Formats: sequence, structure tokens, C-alpha cells
Amino acid sequence: MSHNMKLPQNPEPYWRDSVQLPSYPSLDKSIKTDVGIVGGGITGITAAYLLAREGVQVVLIDASEILNGTTGHTTAKITAQHGLIYNELIEHFGSKKASLYYKGATEAKKLISDIVTEHKIDCNLKEEDAYVFTNDDSYISKLENEKKAYDQLEIPSELVKNMPLDVPMKSALLMKRQAQFHPLKYLKALLKDSVENGLEIYENTTAADIEYNKHPSIILKDGNRITCRYVIEASHYPFFDGQGFYPTRMYADRSYVVAGKSNKKFPGGMYINAEEPTRSIRVAEDDLWLISGENHKAGQGKSTMHHYNVLQEYAENNFGISEFVNRWSAQDLITLDNVPYIGPITKAQQSVFVATGFRKWGMTNGTLAAKMITDMILQEDTLYKELYTPSRFQADPALRQFTGINADVAKHMAKGKMDRRDDNLDDLSPDNATVTRINGQRTGVYKDNEKNLYALDTTCTHMKCEVEWNSGDRTWDCPCHGSRFSYTGEVIEGPAKKPLPKVEIE
Repeated sequence: MSHNMKLPQNPEPYWRDSVQLPSYPSLDKSIKTDVGIVGGGITGITAAYLLAREGVQVVLIDASEILNGTTGHTTAKITAQHGLIYNELIEHFGSKKASLYYKGATEAKKLISDIVTEHKIDCNLKEEDAYVFTNDDSYISKLENEKKAYDQLEIPSELVKNMPLDVPMKSALLMKRQAQFHPLKYLKALLKDSVENGLEIYENTTAADIEYNKHPSIILKDGNRITCRYVIEASHYPFFDGQGFYPTRMYADRSYVVAGKSNKKFPGGMYINAEEPTRSIRVAEDDLWLISGENHKAGQGKSTMHHYNVLQEYAENNFGISEFVNRWSAQDLITLDNVPYIGPITKAQQSVFVATGFRKWGMTNGTLAAKMITDMILQEDTLYKELYTPSRFQADPALRQFTGINADVAKHMAKGKMDRRDDNLDDLSPDNATVTRINGQRTGVYKDNEKNLYALDTTCTHMKCEVEWNSGDRTWDCPCHGSRFSYTGEVIEGPAKKPLPKVEIE
């Protein structure tokens, strides 16, 4: 594989590179509010915006900077076409609930469009047709079945043999009039409006737990608390589980994006293939092609740089991409039945809401989650409550998935504990990491370009799995539940709350 055209050295999403975001202080005292929101992504910010407009007092906190999590790492398609899902939804939930899923995604798309119009937000919102295509004979019948599901649900669509994008394909299913945008330009405008309506925002403020008395309190890492009437966990992974056993009911999936320039004109549309490995294609402003895919379970599989390289090769070969401007990766959570968990965290704790498991379709699912939870807090009806309720359990396919997820966790836990690697640190080249034993303890060591060594205990602080090195992002990732840590040990992504302990090197 030729890599004469180098990918950028550091992973940084185009969205974050192309917009200046305001910064906010951290919270250093205990406070009270009506609604406490944990997580500054599309769900948290949209909910804050909707609630603040209704005169509700809202405090939003984020463990790092706002919009630095999954929302900042999206491909930003606003669509109800979430891969091949409608036929599956009809089979598992029935057509009434499958129709609600489509209606919810469409309502989210309309809400974004209405907000953009009302505030005249310049965020490159553009209507585009969405295509799910295949170049694999065995998937042609799956696309045909999905088309039947679309027809049953009255989703405007076409099954086509060719499409505007010149890429090998045998069949495609077209969902008309979907959309795409620049998510951070959009959310920056929502933040401005929300702050004018009294929203308080605190960055670098980590929630550690929720304490349930008469009202829930968010307990911060430093011991301060935010006493609320309601809490919204919009933190991607629920940092507070409430004995809802979320780690056993979903898994973390990673995917990769390369962004580059081509001398070919982008023909319009948004594209994703049906088969594995996933290939998703859209264009951002400045004619920047975004090519994404290569998903795998977090902390598992090949060296992560391999995935970037494969996408680079695909982009060069199919679209003549000649210059790569950005690369980044994203992590998303997949539930047992592929439908997000949105609503009260458990039946017994109706004042704590969770929104998670968006399965890579966070722009619509996250917006719908914000609208649903806002409606529940304002005690208005929501059509979607039953479909998305986190306490549901569909026996099929959930039971198979439940068994599979937890068998996989057990396998990786055992494999990590039996790992007897003992690599020599003298052989470690700069900007690389290895696993070795220091005083008999499994230790991960990263060497930076200045030859400084960073040694960490590799036992994940969540449930004691052993983390693995992610070369593409220079992080330690847990193969069991998807927690991620920087090479200095800090938590980047939950469910872990505590950093990896540092190890002294003699």
C-alpha cells in the first residue's frame, strides 16, 4: 500500500478545526438548578436550548470541553436512513413501532431545519438524497426487502441500479430529501441563544455519581454537587447506571474518517454501503470529501492505524483524493436491539434521564432524545416513550445479543489476564507503545517523540479488563466496555470514571 500522501500526524476532526468555540469556566462550588445536564454534545446542548427557552433553569457540565466528544467526531448526516434497519424493526417490533422510528428521525430533521431557519444559522444545512448501496450479490435481496419495508411504512424511496457517485455498485436504495450540515456551527448558535436564556455552562467539570434523595444530586469528582429536580445523562455512556446494567446491554463500536481534496467534482448525495466493511461518503464545505467506515469493537482487532490506511487507499483509488486534510475516529454505542435507550434510567428513578446507544446516527437520534426528554420534563406527551424506553427488553434479538456481548466481554477479560507479554523498553521506538511487566504487573508504556516514557497499569478502572494500545489515536482502549484513556492515564471516554494508575519505571 503506497503512503506517499501522508495522513495528518494527529487525529483532529474537520468540524473542530473549522470553528472557534467559546470556552467556559469549571465549577468549583455546590449549586442548585432545575435541570442538570451532563454532556456537551448534540443531545445535551439541544435539550438545554429547548428547556432554557421555556424558562427552565439549566446547568450543563462537560468533563472536558463541550463538543469534543462524539458530536465533534460525527459525519453529520441528518437522515432517517440508518443503514438497513426498517425491515429488521418490522420483524422485531412490528410495523407500528417501525413507523414511529421513521417518524421520530424525520421529526428530528425538521426540528434542526426549523431552528436553523428561525435563527438564520449559517451551518451549511443542505438537503441531499441518501443512498444505501451494495456491490455484493448477497445483499441485493436485502436491499429489496428493505424497499418492501419502506413501501409498507410509506417512506418515499426508489430502488435504483445506478447513482450519481461513481463507485462500484450493483443496487442502491434511495431515501429522498434527507440533509447534512456543519454540526458545530449549528450547535454554537444554540449555545449562544441558550446562554442568553440563562443557561449556565461549566467545562472540565466531571460528574462522578448521582445521589438520589428527595431530588437527585450530581456528585462531582471534587466532591461538590449540583442539586436538581431532574438530571439528563447526555454523556454518551451513562456515568451513573442506577442498576440499569447498561454495560451488559450495549457495546462500543469504533469507526474512522479521512477527509481530503479531490480534483473530481462531488456529484451530490450522501452514501453508505450495506455490507462490511462500511464505507460512508459525503462532502463537506470547501469540497472536502469525508470517507468513513472500518468499524470494529473498541479495543479489539488490528492496529487502528491500519483502518485509516485502508480508508486512505479506498479514497485514493475511487475518488482520486490527492491531499488529506484531516483524519479522526469516533466511538458509538450499540444497544441489544439497535434502537437507542432514551428515557428514565430505570423504572424506579424517573427523575434521571438517559440518552445513549445511537448506533452512529447521533444527529437525528440525539436531537430526538433532547426533544423527548424535554417533553417528559415539561410533562407533555411524547409518542416515542415506549419504543425507546431504556427498561424494555425484546426477547428477539436481544437475548442472542445479550449472550454474545457478555460472552465477548468474558473472553477479552480472560485473554487480558493471561497476557504474558514482557517487551523490552530499550527496543521501543518513539511515538510507539508496548505492554510489558514491571514488578510483575502488566504495564502499558508509551514513548513520545522526545523519548519520555509514560507507564500505566493496564487494568481498566471500570471492571478490571486489560486495555490495549490504539496507535491511531494514541490512547489505551478497553476491549470489554469501550472505556478509553490518554497515554497519561486520564479518562477520555466512559464508562470508567477513574484514571489508569501511573507506574514508576526504575
